[in-house]
Amino acid sequence: MDSTLLKRNKPHYISIDDSNHFTMFCDALYNLLAALLPEYNDELVIICIGTDRATGDSLGPLIGYKLLDLEFEKVHIYGNLDTPVHAKNLEDITVTVQNKHPHALVIAIDACLGTMQNVGSISIGEGSIKPGAGVQKELTPIGNLHITGIVNFSSFMNMVVLQNTRLSIVMRMADIISGGIRHCIFKYYEHK
Repeated sequence: MDSTLLKRNKPHYISIDDSNHFTMFCDALYNLLAALLPEYNDELVIICIGTDRATGDSLGPLIGYKLLDLEFEKVHIYGNLDTPVHAKNLEDITVTVQNKHPHALVIAIDACLGTMQNVGSISIGEGSIKPGAGVQKELTPIGNLHITGIVNFSSFMNMVVLQNTRLSIVMRMADIISGGIRHCIFKYYEHK
């Protein structure tokens, strides 16, 4: 699903072609987690939004799949290839998260479409995302933090663009984001 950021603070953009992309991503994510998690009782919810039915929209489920074996008492992951979080169940998942983890810091992860020069960039920062905005779906904004992968360029045929996005770019982003999340979670919680 395409996501429109509801900006509070300016997000960081990290190109997957930058030779330091992993370090840059981890530095940005860890700084946000270290600053915010103590305010949320060190509880973290990661919501990986998207579907495996369109290559360009599979970023969230791929990341959730890559994090399935992550076992920390205060870390909860929603959305993967087997049980994706998408337009039809996002409201239910949001209610579940609010009921089960009312004081948790929520990171929303989604693919999005953007300008040609930002394709291949990962955006990370404070604030919610509004899933589905690029494909004219009215969904509730979600997340205290966002991580989005700009998988292709926006056009008047966004659904077709998402369905024809190269899997290579989506997989590279999924590897960087899931690896970075794993690294930052281990780094943060090993000191607790």
